[in-house]
Amino acid sequence: MQAGRAIFPHRMRYPLAGRHSACAMIIAMKHMGIDELDELERIVAAGGSGLEARILCEIDCGGRQLPLHAFSLGNRDPGVPAIGIFGGVHGLESIGAQVVIAFLQSILSRLRWDTTLQRQLERLRLVFVPVVNPGGMWRRTRANPRGVDLMRNAPLEARESAPFLIGGHRLGPRLPWYRGPAGGPMEAEAAALCQVVDGELLSHRFSMVVDCHSGFGLSDRIWFPYAHTTLPIPHLAEMHALMEILDQTHSHHRYVFEPQSRQYLAHGDLWDHLYLRALEEGGRIFLPLTLEMGSWLWVKKNPRQLFSRHGMFNPLIEHRRQRVVRRHLAWLDFMTRAASGSALWLPQGEAREAQRRLAMRRWFGGSTA
Repeated sequence: MQAGRAIFPHRMRYPLAGRHSACAMIIAMKHMGIDELDELERIVAAGGSGLEARILCEIDCGGRQLPLHAFSLGNRDPGVPAIGIFGGVHGLESIGAQVVIAFLQSILSRLRWDTTLQRQLERLRLVFVPVVNPGGMWRRTRANPRGVDLMRNAPLEARESAPFLIGGHRLGPRLPWYRGPAGGPMEAEAAALCQVVDGELLSHRFSMVVDCHSGFGLSDRIWFPYAHTTLPIPHLAEMHALMEILDQTHSHHRYVFEPQSRQYLAHGDLWDHLYLRALEEGGRIFLPLTLEMGSWLWVKKNPRQLFSRHGMFNPLIEHRRQRVVRRHLAWLDFMTRAASGSALWLPQGEAREAQRRLAMRRWFGGSTA
């Protein structure tokens, strides 16, 4: 496959509809009050060299059909690294979607003149799903329109005790963190996310994911699996090596890099589910990461946000929103560069064992077994 064709296809692809009908659908939603979908409308309409856009499925939201968009750039060759960047899994956390959209817009703008980025995309596959839960974003709810928390929806049970409610439950959609009915199929949005990961990321020998959220604590945290058990993941050494190059490259960053299990366990975690699937297939490295933006920082600076459910998860003052977006764009740029240059930092042999021991001491109570 020629790299040039991988980066510069001649048209944008819509498997479920033609380009014009897809654009018409989005334009019809222009005044629906979802700023993030308005931004995606403009991205689709503008197109641009190398952008592949498609609608994964349509989500029913009170009679409205909301599209679930995916965008791809770069080389499709499974021999090159890939990275997926996701946002808007929880409809209340619009700042996550805004960070992803801003980064996608930056990439598309730079592609017109940045020859370094053009060369990078000859050796990298980039995938974006900026709004995984458009119905939840429309309704301003954490869950999707059916009341299901998409990050509790995978067919996976916590091995140890998960906290009541927050760890996922099946008591019903009136309560937050509802997993969906036992034995039922995955929600359309969760299934679409898995479809993208299967087709665009797990098809590559090395891939990473960044999933952007908000709403946990006073620090910005980078979480990696597991969420369903306190056991370390098989790729603990690779995670520690990634943290090391982040520390070396951005020595003043304020991210707390840790396994999610250090905070709480959960049933049905999508990234645990997909990571385990990648392990079963073997022969590849898949490193999913979740960015948890510390929304309590915004509430601390502006306590009035406590009176707004949306304000508990998003910066409501514009200059703070812009500052949050700028800060995390630098990290997303680092992550795409780390994916592209993964062959140079992934530990091998004795170095891998050394990284594993360092990780065990840092994250698992000093044990190196």
